[in-house]
Amino acid sequence: MLKKGLALLISIVFLMSNIPVAAYAEEAVEVTAPSALLMDYDTGKVLYEKNSHEVRACASITKIMTLCLIFEAIDAGKIDYDTIVTASPIAASIGGSDIWLVEGEQMSVNDLIKAIVVASANDAAVAMAEYISGSEKAFVEQMNKKAQTLGMKDTVFKNCNGLDEEGHLTSAYDVALMSRELMKHSEVYNYTSIWLDYLRDGATQIVNTNKLLKTYDGITGLKTGTTSQAGACISATAQRDGMNLIAVILGAENTADRFTDAASLLNYGFANYTSVTPPEPEKDVTYIDISKGMESKAAVKPDINGKFLMEKGMQDSISSEIKLKEEVEAPVSKGQEVGRVTYKCGDNVLGEFPIISLENIERINFTGVLKIAISTFLSS
Repeated sequence: MLKKGLALLISIVFLMSNIPVAAYAEEAVEVTAPSALLMDYDTGKVLYEKNSHEVRACASITKIMTLCLIFEAIDAGKIDYDTIVTASPIAASIGGSDIWLVEGEQMSVNDLIKAIVVASANDAAVAMAEYISGSEKAFVEQMNKKAQTLGMKDTVFKNCNGLDEEGHLTSAYDVALMSRELMKHSEVYNYTSIWLDYLRDGATQIVNTNKLLKTYDGITGLKTGTTSQAGACISATAQRDGMNLIAVILGAENTADRFTDAASLLNYGFANYTSVTPPEPEKDVTYIDISKGMESKAAVKPDINGKFLMEKGMQDSISSEIKLKEEVEAPVSKGQEVGRVTYKCGDNVLGEFPIISLENIERINFTGVLKIAISTFLSS
């Protein structure tokens, strides 16, 4: 009982404080790798960081961005899973981890994605890059543009596969950002969940490089990487009770350490936090007054479409505050914001959502008034 009371007191102190949550986590989690970060997928909130903006080589973690662009090309209709890709001499000559593509060999996009995700195949990554953009160089330019749009300020890509190359660098924070972007393409989990599979009609066996698939409850992905410059790296994603976490480890001394570190971060997140769907506001909001409109009121509702990340045990402390305009002048459009609902835990703001109109209200005019008068006369 004493321990529970102490934990609750600490949680309240954290919530009332301006000190980032991640600052406390460093003392609670032991991570041997030189750079690491734990992020909540839904909110982007950082729960733990250790040298998270330190610029480092990242090995095949690079392929997270490669996969982002591949799935974007699929979504745009530029390619589909059955599209056949022919391996170029450049793709066939790439070293490191590969599926031994030979020049002129043809393989479907589906199998190449499988090779990239499961076997971390460098040759498959280059083959896809060339097919989508015409050359790996052009594809890498797209990777860097995408990195800029995601706010990845610590990152410069030099290739699409992660082989050590001067100036090919990122950070744990940036890896979390691009991991979060890739996770928007839920179809990636069809591949990251594969432990063992086959290519070339069963002739080539591939085994997932992410050993957490066999050892960690709730693991969903995402990508490993190892080179002499980068060390052992991983972006590990997991889901429990509706909460999705991203644990990034860069520069671990060996593969065993990277998995241990990633599991420690995920354990910390799941043990201490919970994902909460905002409750209905305490004050009922159904209508707003309209001035100079063909109708005197408009139906409204809060547009709540997100989640909160909270420390466990604090869910019952959520309060809501409604700020609604006294009246809105017509015309009013469906979906127009007419107020906001703010959720708090103590003085800590958890999130805000708009209150929107559910209907269109025209501004009062002679034609409209005449129609109403005629309709009223005919129905009387």
